[in-house]
Amino acid sequence: MKFPPVAEQLAVLKRGTVDIKNEAELVERLTASLASGRPLRVKLGIDPSSPDIHLGHTVVLRKLRDFQRLGHQVIVLWGTATAMVGDPTGRNKTRPPLTREQVEQNKQTYRTQVARVLDVQAAEERENGEWFHRQSFMDCIALAGRYTVARILERDDFQKRYRAEQPISVHEFLYPLLQGHDSVELQADVELGGTDQLFNLMVGRELQKQAGQPAQVCITVPLLEGLDGTQKMSKSLGNYIGIAESASVQFGKLMKVPNELLAKYFLLLTDEPQERVDGLLGNPLDAKFALAAAVVACFHGEAAATAARTEYDRVHQGGGLPDVLPEWRPGAEVRRTADGRIALPTGLHACGLCSSSSDARRLIEGRGVRVDGNVVVDVKAAYGTGAYVVQIGKAKAVRWIVDS
Repeated sequence: MKFPPVAEQLAVLKRGTVDIKNEAELVERLTASLASGRPLRVKLGIDPSSPDIHLGHTVVLRKLRDFQRLGHQVIVLWGTATAMVGDPTGRNKTRPPLTREQVEQNKQTYRTQVARVLDVQAAEERENGEWFHRQSFMDCIALAGRYTVARILERDDFQKRYRAEQPISVHEFLYPLLQGHDSVELQADVELGGTDQLFNLMVGRELQKQAGQPAQVCITVPLLEGLDGTQKMSKSLGNYIGIAESASVQFGKLMKVPNELLAKYFLLLTDEPQERVDGLLGNPLDAKFALAAAVVACFHGEAAATAARTEYDRVHQGGGLPDVLPEWRPGAEVRRTADGRIALPTGLHACGLCSSSSDARRLIEGRGVRVDGNVVVDVKAAYGTGAYVVQIGKAKAVRWIVDS
């Protein structure tokens, strides 16, 4: 295998990283790889703990892709066992457990979306259920004996929960050991993760040393803030841009990226040369158009990105509605009227167009709500089985799909 020169590889791999533990060892591994023709084994563990991924997840996937493009063997490790335990990183309470069926279902959608960033056909795909599901309870006890409680409590999130007298389950203490043991099983040369994963990655280093293996190099990438500009991108916070979202939805959301985050988004989500980015940042609007075009093209192609730009201009300059609207189907948790319909104020709140039902009523009374293009002023209006375009302002709209 012919690899680029070490200095060239290092420049690519260091772009957009935070921690390299440690860089000298990485240089040694790259040098040995170049001399022998043996690709490095680069691991990324993914717990399929939810059905979808967003742009925040792609930051580390793009770094894995960098290794792949340089000719190294990337390993996508599906946490089919660890997802059932739940990573306590950054959590202030214990994660709810998942069943094997839920994990497998999530894995299938994850894999489809990961393939938009990474060549999964060329990757080595493994599942840590291969080894953990066949181990005994005594194997678990033996693994637990390889690390101390004092070391585990060095984790900042565990310290905060302990001091706040918030419950910490024993199985959460075991999670870093499980992730670390994955590196032993795979004989990883490098492991990637977000900055919040550094502790878990370093545990892998320690367990490899104990197993007589060369200790992996640990590389972290930044966590990406969402559209609110402060919190980590998260679906639960509503500040995310989904991988599976349409080109027009992605484009529209990217145009809302706070100006102060544009440089970071370019660095972590695109391959744009820094010289061009520096020139774009002088005009935030031009920068947002360039960012949106680059990111949407990555997931949907150049033609879709061009069409999304045209659609965005039509909506925001011509006052029209987008051709593709987000859809909302009221679930069982949404209160209905006695005859099974959805009250307009209730639905406006539930679908996210209004912050509360009272806010919705004020908008209705102020003639600020349209349904299928018609202004609605009756706060008691309700809608039964059917599809409705519910709109606030010129371009803020959701398509309701109300089932019987």
